Amino acid sequence: MDKKIGEFMIWANENGWAITEKSGVQLNLDSSIVSRYKEIPNEYLDFLSVVEKCMTPNEKTWFNCEDEFNNSSDSAFKWNEVELLSLEAAVNDDNWKSEITAWWDNYLPIVMSVDGGYSFYAIDLTHDKGAIVRGYEPEFEEVDKVANSLGEFLELIMSNSLGFQ
Repeated sequence: MDKKIGEFMIWANENGWAITEKSGVQLNLDSSIVSRYKEIPNEYLDFLSVVEKCMTPNEKTWFNCEDEFNNSSDSAFKWNEVELLSLEAAVNDDNWKSEITAWWDNYLPIVMSVDGGYSFYAIDLTHDKGAIVRGYEPEFEEVDKVANSLGEFLELIMSNSLGFQ
């Protein structure tokens, strides 16, 4: 296991997060995820290989893990909930819908939040490969970079720099 992921798991557990380590390390992502996101950074694949569930103490912010990506989670929210909301807003505008889908093809949502409105953190798979960006309603596709890597992102969470509850 990656050292930073191990540190984060210990920190999350000590800080009241609901975090569950996977019993097996075999990662089995749904083919629709693997075919859409061909270059998921190894750092995040390592995270998915060891973390089964990860949610803040107030249960309003959580990491998308294997179950979410495979649509076998008991969450009311899908792993791509914010993309679906954007597509819903585009109603009958096919050009806008294809722009939204193309944008999301390049950003893998890894954290979802309903704390103070809908927001997410995603891995940039294009321009700044592996960087973590944050977006929030109403313009989900207008994002701000928060970290250069998943390790740096986990570090920011542990230092309480991102305001996770």
